[in-house]
Order: sequence, then C-alpha cells, then structure tokens
Amino acid sequence: MQASAVEIQKVNKYYGPFHALKDVDLSVPAGKVTCLIGPSGSGKSTLLRCMNFLEEYDSGEIRIDGRLIGYDAPGRKMGGRALREMRRSIGMVFQQFNLWPHMSARENVAEGLLRVRGLPKAEASARAADALAKVGLADKMDNHPSRLSGGQQQRVAIARAIAMEPRLMLFDEPTSALDPELVGEVLTVMKTLASEGMTMVVVTHEMGFAAHVADRVAFMERGELVAADTPDRILHQPQDPRIQSFLRTYHERNSF
Repeated sequence: MQASAVEIQKVNKYYGPFHALKDVDLSVPAGKVTCLIGPSGSGKSTLLRCMNFLEEYDSGEIRIDGRLIGYDAPGRKMGGRALREMRRSIGMVFQQFNLWPHMSARENVAEGLLRVRGLPKAEASARAADALAKVGLADKMDNHPSRLSGGQQQRVAIARAIAMEPRLMLFDEPTSALDPELVGEVLTVMKTLASEGMTMVVVTHEMGFAAHVADRVAFMERGELVAADTPDRILHQPQDPRIQSFLRTYHERNSF
C-alpha cells in the first residue's frame, strides 16, 4: 500500500455559523501530486491552510508523516516554538508572491534560511542561488522584484519555499494572479518538482495540470470532499453529478 504523507480525518472548520469544512477525509500519498479542484468557495484553500495550521480547524485530525498538525494532543494546541518547528518541513506558495521589494531575488530566497534556519550568510546565499537555478532564474538572481515579470516573481516564491527543503509543498492557486502567457513557466517548474518525487498538494483551476501531472484529484464543493480518485476517473469518467456539472461549466469556458 502507498504510504501517506498527509492523513486528514473528519476535519471540520467553522467561521462563526458558517460551516467551511465538513467532515473532510483525505489521504495524500508520499512522493505524489494531489490536486484539489472545485468551485470557488468550496473550501479548497481553507483545507490547504489548515494543513500547516495557518487556519485552525475545529475538530478532526490532520497528520503529516504521522505527526498531529497544530496540536500536541487532540484539543491541546502547540506552543509557538513547536508550531514554527513543525512548519519548517512544509513549504507553501500563495496566489500572491509576497516578495520583499527592497531585496534581490537571491536575498528574498536566502532570508528564511538566515532567519529560520540560522545558516551563515555565505551558505544561505549559495543555497538561494541553487534554488533559483532550479527554477530557471540563475540569470535573474540579483534582480529586484520590480525588474521581474509576474511569472518570474512566482518562481522566486517557489525557490524560496524549496530552499528550505520541505517534505511537503502546498500550492494555493499559484497561477491565478498571472497573465495567461506567464502561466506555463510556473507550471513547468511545478512539473519538474513533481517528476523529482516531491509530495505536493495543489489547489488549482488549471485542469490540464490536474489531468496530466496529478496522481490524485480531489473534488470539493460546499465544504465537502465529494470524491478523490485518479485524474481519469475524476476528470474524464466522473460519476457524481456535482463533478459532472462543474466540468461542463469548465469546458464551456476552457479546454484541456
């Protein structure tokens, strides 16, 4: 049986009276890519943020490599130091790039290595350079964000995450803020990471990426995880009418 990097069991999340996540169960296989798809407001990003405890969940359990996330024990939250230590093994890339405008690409990537890992400046700079080369930006590492395209800035954000050597990478709609002509360069980097066996959970509206790169696709609607299966069964042979309706709407606007 495929080992799981992430185990989510009966997770619920409320915002006041609004039930954002409803008894969500999901297994994320180690070394594989899992894509979360579904309509806007279905809970995909909320679930992703719960995986590194940027959002607290109200009940259930999330475990990464067997370790309970956000809690030392059920109902007892981790202290700040333990939470920071836990997050070191989890990389996250957001819709927005969140780069320091006054720092070069290399300095942006090195910052976490200096502040979080406590590496010497020379080592942090060298590792930042290696990470930027991995995302195809060896020739842009001394540029500030204002001199980079949106796609290049997002690749710097990916380099910043992978420089920390995480065991799990979370991507929250990483191409949604990009112009269409820049989407491909970011997806290419993500495909490379996938081919190297990085465990990835990706919230995406890029159905082509989900179809051709993901090992599993999970469909969410109204806070429920409706189904999780192979890309073929979810995207090409869906049985649930909610998935069928979502894909019909998608096909009316786009093509794979």
